[in-house]
Amino acid sequence: MSDLTAIANLSILLVEPSEVQQKIIIKSLVESGVKQVETASTQEQVLSMLEGYHPDLVISSMYLSDGTADSLLQKIRSNPATEHQPFMLISSERNKKYLEQLRQSGVLAILPKPFSAKAITRALKATLDIISEEEVELDHFDVTLLRVLVVDDSRFARKHIIRVLAGMGIPEPVEAENGKEAIAHLSEQSFDLIVTDYNMPEMDGRELTETVRGSNAYSHIPILMVSSEANDTHLANIAQAGVDAICDKPFEPATVRELLYKIMS
Repeated sequence: MSDLTAIANLSILLVEPSEVQQKIIIKSLVESGVKQVETASTQEQVLSMLEGYHPDLVISSMYLSDGTADSLLQKIRSNPATEHQPFMLISSERNKKYLEQLRQSGVLAILPKPFSAKAITRALKATLDIISEEEVELDHFDVTLLRVLVVDDSRFARKHIIRVLAGMGIPEPVEAENGKEAIAHLSEQSFDLIVTDYNMPEMDGRELTETVRGSNAYSHIPILMVSSEANDTHLANIAQAGVDAICDKPFEPATVRELLYKIMS
């Protein structure tokens, strides 16, 4: 099935209080090939709709009359019936503080207003990657046997990472909430890959990486760092700590697949 055909088959729930903005976004979605778009304007409407409707993607504005995209996503993630719902934000918000919690909760994409057709198409393809579950093929590994350690202080972020990995055929990993807990796991069992967040309490991703690289027992394990930091100097410092690859939050399946090829093959 081609990407265009697959995008045409996607069902989208658009959450936008402004009728004008609804029309603009729907027009962009239609131009990208989407044919099925439902709309809602409040958090209450969305949660009610999700009781019997399971869209492939929820696209939400940041500010709603009865909450925010953050509060909506927290409620979606807290419900076992909807916790894996793919979610994308479209917002003109630039304040990093407001966007960080959404990144930690596993959004597929954060698109600014105005957004380009290329940007929304990329986000739609990320949705396809999530639901199509294409197994990654590595030259020297049977991916179904990979032992992965996922380290992130956000339970929602860990769940999102685990779902992306599961879609590639990678079995359920061991989880840790911070670097200190990760080191305890490393001392007890063997791993083929570490996927770690950067900002964590107790021991952050940089300190974890330095500890791993300084150990005789597990210095060989590839490390994929997940970071929402956009500062080039900051990312350069992370790279110098000894990570094998750096992936932005949101954690996009296509990017992760490419990085896994790079660091595992």
